[in-house]
Amino acid sequence: MEDEAVLDRGASFIKNVCEEEVEGHHTVYIGVHVPKSYHRRRRHRRKSSHKEKRERAEQSTEGYKSDGDNADESTLNVLKPLISPAERIRFILGEEDDGPPPPQLFTELDELLAVDGQEMEWKETARWIKFEEKVEKGGERWSKPHVATLSLHSLMELKTCIEKGTIMLDLEASTLPQLVEMITDSQIEAGQLKAELKEKVVYTLLRKHRHQTKKSNLRSLADIGKSVSSASRLFSNQENGSPTTTHRNLTSNSLSDFSDKPEKDQLKNKFMKKLPRDAEASNVLVGEVDFLETPFVAFVRLQHAVMLGALTEVPVPTRFLFVLLGPKGKAKSYHEIGRSIATLMSDEVFHDIAYKAKDRQDLLAGIEEFLDEVIVLPPGEWDPDIRIEPPKSLPSSDKRKNMYAGVEPPHMNGDAPHDAGHGGGGGHQVGEELQRTRKFCGGLILDIKRKAPFFASDFLDALHIQSLSAILFIYLGTVTNAITFGGLLGDATDNMQGVLESFLGTALTGAVFCLLAGQPLTILSSTGPVLVFERLLFNFSKENGFDYLEFRLWIGLWSGLFCLVLVATDASFLVQYFTRFTEEGFSALISFIFIYDAFKKMIKLAHHNPINANYDPNLITQYGCQCIPSTSSAFLFFLWPDTSPSNFTFASLDRKQCVKYGGQLVGEACGYVPDITLMSFILFFGTYACSMCLKKFKTSRFFPTTVRKLISDFAIILTILLFCGVDALVGVDTPKLIVPSEFKPTSPQRSWFILPFGGNPWWVYLAAILPALLVTILIFMDQQITAVIVNRKEHKLKKGAGYHLDLFWVAILMIICSFMGLPWYVAATVISIAHIDSLKMESQTSAPGEQPKFLGVREQRVTGIFVFLLTGLSIFMAPVLKFIPMPVLYGVFLYMGVASLNGVQFMDRLQLLLMPAKHQPDLIYLRHVPQRRIHLFTFIQGLCLALLWILKSTVAAIIFPVMILALVAVRKAMDYLFSQHDLSYLDDVIPEKDKKKKEDEKKKKNKKKGSIDSEMEFSDYPYHEKVPSIKISMDIMEQEPMLGDKSLDRDESQTFLNPHSPC
Repeated sequence: MEDEAVLDRGASFIKNVCEEEVEGHHTVYIGVHVPKSYHRRRRHRRKSSHKEKRERAEQSTEGYKSDGDNADESTLNVLKPLISPAERIRFILGEEDDGPPPPQLFTELDELLAVDGQEMEWKETARWIKFEEKVEKGGERWSKPHVATLSLHSLMELKTCIEKGTIMLDLEASTLPQLVEMITDSQIEAGQLKAELKEKVVYTLLRKHRHQTKKSNLRSLADIGKSVSSASRLFSNQENGSPTTTHRNLTSNSLSDFSDKPEKDQLKNKFMKKLPRDAEASNVLVGEVDFLETPFVAFVRLQHAVMLGALTEVPVPTRFLFVLLGPKGKAKSYHEIGRSIATLMSDEVFHDIAYKAKDRQDLLAGIEEFLDEVIVLPPGEWDPDIRIEPPKSLPSSDKRKNMYAGVEPPHMNGDAPHDAGHGGGGGHQVGEELQRTRKFCGGLILDIKRKAPFFASDFLDALHIQSLSAILFIYLGTVTNAITFGGLLGDATDNMQGVLESFLGTALTGAVFCLLAGQPLTILSSTGPVLVFERLLFNFSKENGFDYLEFRLWIGLWSGLFCLVLVATDASFLVQYFTRFTEEGFSALISFIFIYDAFKKMIKLAHHNPINANYDPNLITQYGCQCIPSTSSAFLFFLWPDTSPSNFTFASLDRKQCVKYGGQLVGEACGYVPDITLMSFILFFGTYACSMCLKKFKTSRFFPTTVRKLISDFAIILTILLFCGVDALVGVDTPKLIVPSEFKPTSPQRSWFILPFGGNPWWVYLAAILPALLVTILIFMDQQITAVIVNRKEHKLKKGAGYHLDLFWVAILMIICSFMGLPWYVAATVISIAHIDSLKMESQTSAPGEQPKFLGVREQRVTGIFVFLLTGLSIFMAPVLKFIPMPVLYGVFLYMGVASLNGVQFMDRLQLLLMPAKHQPDLIYLRHVPQRRIHLFTFIQGLCLALLWILKSTVAAIIFPVMILALVAVRKAMDYLFSQHDLSYLDDVIPEKDKKKKEDEKKKKNKKKGSIDSEMEFSDYPYHEKVPSIKISMDIMEQEPMLGDKSLDRDESQTFLNPHSPC
């Protein structure tokens, strides 16, 4: 049968057609596999008459017809067209396959060309992984990757080639000569190739292949000693010699051109770095010859991918082979058909169909699907010579696949279209980490069971150079934050807690948390609301005569106890109500605080080192500053050692000594410090700009990929080293990092252990419950919102979250810090996001023109542990750290604040307020939500953010955590202002109580229905189309025999419409 795929040479099969098989797409092949020795004997047979071949073909045909239970051939022709291409693709893509997905394909287009006007050989002219690359006309280089532009006519001709040519699926062959022999024998048996042309076709297909990696002046060893220089000369010699002798020469010469082993150029080809390890090849061979009158077309899929020598540019095994040889005069048409099939093989949907196809009709259905998605450009409005640059973000092929596979795609945060008729949304899906177990410590136990199997891998997965850059980057950010917070805390508490306590607490809590917590990517740090609470608590204790550290100890004990109660009762399930509205509001607020604090510190630095704005170069002789004695400084003269009235003068003192001994600075230049502020701002903005540029260096066009990635990973460290060098080179006395050098409490009035009793009345221990409730809300909200941001689905974390386990260790560490008089620590949003960004992984192999794919985050515990161990050891590294300028670290703070705003939808919507509609980007929510509703949503979110900022900056900052909790209530109230359709695109839909129950019932219904039609009926996906199942009984077909001629009429009409088709 011409419509059936040829599974193996000499194999016969039986196909019993019934209604169930047509509906279920179940085709059964029954055949006897011929041993490989049989193929070898056929290939080396010296004589074979055409009469014997014809007899064998007739016997095979008779056996096929007799074994099929007298199946009528016309019935088979009727049944196949009745199954629409859309149904076929549903059958193919909807089949459950437990095996791995089909591997990536490398497609190469080789054309039969004459080299130097003499020898005919296969020359590589184009290649595909995702986009097309052509060999430029000069032949010395590859073109830039570009989107392949195909002519509609060539696609129709390709379809005709698949309809009329030889289709051989799951063929067993181990060498290219064996494969070519089986293709030609199949064509001869089908009557598509004359037997006397077999050796010429074999000779042509086995000609050597010249790839773009080779230089034009090189010659293969197979060329040495050849007596014939071109294919045309060999074919012309057939007239003067016997056919047998000529065929023997052809065969020997063609086999001498072929080698089973990859050549050196293939093994050294650096293009292999662009391919995954399991990649396979698809080879397309097209060309024109002068001995064929009709095209020779074959599409072959091998049972197993095999290495076919130098057939492919890179040493990967071949899985598919498409051959098109035709008469002279249509080389351009053959070239375009070759580009068409190569582009189809690089298409993700047709790629899957090609691997799963069972016969010719499946391949034709794949072409039909491709044609349905093709967009035609008018010839007068587009120049086909213009190469279209690959887009930065490619549309996902899952939409097309799900459209046919009957799979309901997930809808999250506007990533996929949403059906307005279903209000469930489902963007904020509740994972098992947030399910309420209603058991004592049930969530904590599940977290431990979930994370325990990954504990060993959490250390092994850190063995990468990227981990080193992450450690250094986060360490510098953590040290700067610890010094800044410790200084502010010391000012607020009269040094009862200072810089050293901040260092020790950061090191202790951070290391323990990263070692034992559920999400080690989270970085613990002190926060602004905690600082405000400490200041208010210290003032309250001072005014009422309470022991501050003891009072604080009991607040910490009660708060830790409350957090443990929240852990035991699975209170973390409330996190599911923290939608994108709450997450982005909190995240943006913390980012703005980082940015604001960075500028605030620089302005404070400028205040201490002012610029002489009224400086006049013409009055330089009048500028000066000198130290003169004041009335109260005379007696200090006697306190200065090694001095006498004869050698002591105030004019010889420097600035610090003058102030120390009561002198007075007089002069125009006394109030200004030249160059320090200007140099500090140069370091500040230079650090920020250089960090941003080096971080984006990964996508630049300079240097190899490995160097670019290394520079990007170490961007912050390289920037800090660069500007430390600039500061040292210029020599301006900019403020430097000051680290305590002695390990002792900041205040001599306290020790490293706080006694719980004796300093306050007994009722204070109970009264501590009230402020402890505020601290508990603060800790819970800060910790869990940051955890939700870290565990976002877009980060592609694979080891799961641990909300209950994280809160458990935060509570335990809070109790320990309370006994030691150390600051309280909670998850820090900005530093945690920076930690994740520094550990992001991208695909090592990306197709030319394709952006590297984000694979996820390097989930491990080592970076966090080392960061906090280094923080604790910073006391001993003070001689080295003192060379780092503070403006450089402030620039790092600015970078962390700005970088954490990337990808925040709230910032994108803020920019839309200033953009005309025609210049707005193509965002998914702009397609489905009216612009005025988007601006209203942004206004409400911005208003809440402004209120939080104002509240944070006042004395009422102590109720800041309660106001964050109020964001959830505001978001709930927005359900009455916005439709669920709009919220599903702008935010997550708040989970409903019965939502999971409804989804389970819906899944059960779909499972019971079983058929594709029922799946489509309950699908929320608007791209699905209901295709009625065709059930025609055999009686009807017998009553209407004219149905059997419709497919023939269609084929004749296609031939009439394409009279000049090469196929």
